[in-house]
Amino acid sequence: MRPEDLIMLLLIFAIMYFLLIRPQQKKLKQHTAMLEALRRGDQIVTQGGVVGKVVKVHDDKNEIEVEIAKGVNVRVIKSTITTVMNKTEPAKT
Repeated sequence: MRPEDLIMLLLIFAIMYFLLIRPQQKKLKQHTAMLEALRRGDQIVTQGGVVGKVVKVHDDKNEIEVEIAKGVNVRVIKSTITTVMNKTEPAKT
């Protein structure tokens, strides 16, 4: 293998890293931070398009309870949440 080939291969890998891998990792970190910041009262949208209000956050499990209609609560896996529409203010202590 010639040195020019090795340099070209490394250049292609660097371009792939900065165009594909790095942005995906950054987006994953933002999504994880959004999920960690979920609290009761936040209005969310799931991957299935269900809009609801967070009623209870289970820290020990990987799920939350969401009210999708008055008196109708469902359990949702945290990773299926795509957007937090309205953030509630933290409780003052």
